[in-house]
Amino acid sequence: MEKKYDHQLSEAAAQQQWQEHKTYAMENNPGPLYSIDTPPPTVSGTLHIGHIFSYTQTDIIARYKRMNGYSVFYPFGFDDNGLPTERYVEKKRNVRGHEMSRSEFIALCTQESHEAAEIFKKLWQKMGLSADWSETYSTISDDSRKISQESFIELFNKNYIYRKQEPALYCTTCRTSVAQAELDDLQVPSFFNDIIFKDSDGNDLIIATTRPELLPACVAVLYNPDDVRYKHLHGKKAIVPLFGQTVPLLPDDLVAIDKGSGLVMVCTFGDKTDIIWYKKHNLPYRHVIGLDGKCTDNAGFLQGLKVADARATVIETLREQNLLPRQQPITHSVNVHERCKKEIEYTILPQWFISILPYKEKFLEMADSINWHPAFMKSRYNDWVENLAWDWGISRQRFYGIPFPAWHCQDCGKILLAHPNQLPVDPQETPYQGSCPQCGKNNIKPDTDVMDTWNTSSLTPYICYDVFQKINGNTPTSPFQENALRSWAQMSMRPQAHDIIRTWAFDTIVKSWMHNGIAPWKDIVISGHVLADSKEKLSKSKNNASMDPVTLLQQYPADAIRYWTASGRLGQDMMFSEEQLKIGQKLITKMWNAFLFAQPHLTNLSAPHTPPQNIGAINKWLLHTISACFEKYQQYLEQHEFGLALNMVEQFFWSSFCDNYLELIKNQLFNPEQYKAEEVEATRWTLYHAGLRILQLYSPYLPHITETIYHELYAQHEALQSIHQTRYQDVQIPYIFVDEAEIINDVITIATQVRKLKSEKQLSLKTPLTTMNVFMQTAALSDKIEKIKQHDQLIRGVTQAVSINYHAADNQTSLLTEKDGAWHAEVVIE
Repeated sequence: MEKKYDHQLSEAAAQQQWQEHKTYAMENNPGPLYSIDTPPPTVSGTLHIGHIFSYTQTDIIARYKRMNGYSVFYPFGFDDNGLPTERYVEKKRNVRGHEMSRSEFIALCTQESHEAAEIFKKLWQKMGLSADWSETYSTISDDSRKISQESFIELFNKNYIYRKQEPALYCTTCRTSVAQAELDDLQVPSFFNDIIFKDSDGNDLIIATTRPELLPACVAVLYNPDDVRYKHLHGKKAIVPLFGQTVPLLPDDLVAIDKGSGLVMVCTFGDKTDIIWYKKHNLPYRHVIGLDGKCTDNAGFLQGLKVADARATVIETLREQNLLPRQQPITHSVNVHERCKKEIEYTILPQWFISILPYKEKFLEMADSINWHPAFMKSRYNDWVENLAWDWGISRQRFYGIPFPAWHCQDCGKILLAHPNQLPVDPQETPYQGSCPQCGKNNIKPDTDVMDTWNTSSLTPYICYDVFQKINGNTPTSPFQENALRSWAQMSMRPQAHDIIRTWAFDTIVKSWMHNGIAPWKDIVISGHVLADSKEKLSKSKNNASMDPVTLLQQYPADAIRYWTASGRLGQDMMFSEEQLKIGQKLITKMWNAFLFAQPHLTNLSAPHTPPQNIGAINKWLLHTISACFEKYQQYLEQHEFGLALNMVEQFFWSSFCDNYLELIKNQLFNPEQYKAEEVEATRWTLYHAGLRILQLYSPYLPHITETIYHELYAQHEALQSIHQTRYQDVQIPYIFVDEAEIINDVITIATQVRKLKSEKQLSLKTPLTTMNVFMQTAALSDKIEKIKQHDQLIRGVTQAVSINYHAADNQTSLLTEKDGAWHAEVVIE
């Protein structure tokens, strides 16, 4: 071993070895299947440290499962089908998708996606992710498009999907409809504006609103039927100021009597309550805000203005005409699109929907059949399901995405679906073959929308099945065939962040239930976010991802970064900490030095796989202690609590192994003539196996340095070419030596107290003690004294004590004194 660990050379060598030998391939790791529904990262630029945080945590679990005897299916994909990719390409290439031909823009997106995915892949490999890189998937590939379109056809035929001219959530900035799950709530300042309407008798009616620009879209005025102030308005009309339309005055019990003036205007549409009233009272539709975010010709003098400008113009005009008696400043919550953070609008479009509202109880039952880690995350899912107010709208008015495999007969309205053998298909490029089977006409037009990206991402278990078949050399078959998928559909684990429980987790559960009637995975493991100084999560969109992983990998070992990712608690957000990286780097140095110390004592072992007949008390203590450590380690990792498991290894390595065991055996290793030969050989054997166990316990967290040390010291003796192909059951042999553990703990107490006393006096640990008195605080422990005496040579070696005396006495205090240039110690064992 070199005196210093060169992480860049060692990491590159380890990564090359893993690729050349297919270290993590399933065929090289036989056992029961453990499948991971790995999140495909969005291809929209660069990765930040938040990605490293969550994906490395998944890799820790994958490595643990593999070494625990499973054949781990750990696929990797790239989510290049969606609005983020569109925005990324538009910004990078300085183009606008809607100003180009569809095929031209898709070609640009595909090219950029492939380039970005390759950069992502290289970074993940530098971080040591043990995914199977022989087969990756793309959410826009032909295979994914086929699966997504086939799912659509199957769910349409099962009556879970319908198409309707329906009010939809719409982002005028991103130029597409969006789903409820893609909304965020944002607190914004505004005004509550009191506006004067007139009734049909010319009387003033005061209506308060935050959206006066929607006056031209007003189609009714409502009051609560129990409001005595307005019962006289029944059957009358109201006249909208500035725009002059006459609208009905209607009673409705949803109107809050104590809010504003108790009168509300219904506009098409200001919010979802407007939509409820629009349907309930069968009101007309006045389209005022266009898909480009500008007012339409229905808005009169506001035509062509954007919403903010239209609002300012209306307020100024109302003020000029004395129709605005009061403005009250407020801060209120508005729905914004999570991508661009711009306020959402509502418009009527022909939309595809997945029916979810009738099946809320089923989706709650599915959640109960999944193990949630941490358990409290299930409540977030349940809250989302219980408060759903819309069916899942899956239509998007974008250019880059998976098209619906459908055409529409313009004469009879029949929906015509592609045959599964045609998939994947783009109806805009492939005309419908034949005439309409319902009316016999040929006036057939293609569907022009594309699918919501979550509509495809929700199918990752099915996409993974396709990848699994390819890895195993099989010709892919439809993942929706019952006999092909039933044994596969429930994957072992879904790792993901908590912010997409309402989208990715929920949507996948919906699809799995609709297709197969079961939950998609046995376990769902929820990670937290990395927080910036502002306590916001790191993200590219917020421009607070200052810790560039590429730069960090030039400054720190990949293992040090991985160590930081494992230091958090499952499901908890945490601040990025460069200090924690330094602690990880210190651990790597300590580990290298510990094995560098062990190296000369591990060479030329006569029989490394044959346990000695007499292991010896100090070695039994170490084996007992590391066995107890592994038991807790395994318990934690079975619950996916990688941080708590790491804590167990840390305590053992730093305290039990380095501070105590290595110090206790130094004298034996460096002065073997003072000990029996079989004792020294037993210690060397124990050092060999304890070292291997330590490497194995750390290997899911620190894969590079553990692999490097394994090759330096162990590969020549072990049958496997990688530490990562070893199995816990073969290495972590359980040892129980309770009596020896108790006695050696007392020996360690003596050594620890002497070390502390010398440090307080600023003495070298090698300073000899002329005498040392060891006091047991209870006279009844004379039998224990005799047992400790058996380890006199060990104690002398670690404390440098010339003479040791043992006493049974109470009320003693540990101290170190000097007399005539000689040091004397008194230590106490309680």
